[in-house]
Amino acid sequence: MTKRLTDYRGFPVRLTEERLIHILGHPEMATLQERIEETLQHPEQVRKSNTDSQVILNYRYYLNTLVGDKWLCVVTKYLDNDAFLLTAYLTDRIKQGELLWPLT
Repeated sequence: MTKRLTDYRGFPVRLTEERLIHILGHPEMATLQERIEETLQHPEQVRKSNTDSQVILNYRYYLNTLVGDKWLCVVTKYLDNDAFLLTAYLTDRIKQGELLWPLT
């Protein structure tokens, strides 16, 4: 089963059941499904990956996760006619990469 999400620009992003099971299988991520969608739709910062120009990193900061105050990073890949969620994880800091949003 595939879930259709929307990113901060209104573009559709696929989230497959396999990817969701993989992400939520990590204990610190188990309760964050709604936060994943929220981060994709309303990120605080969006960066292009330094290692893959088709990959976008969407960040939003959350207080009191199971592992403390952390950034949630939702990783999406954009192809010509398709976009899909690769993974999501909690992190202490934002990775380097071209800032796409917000534009300063």
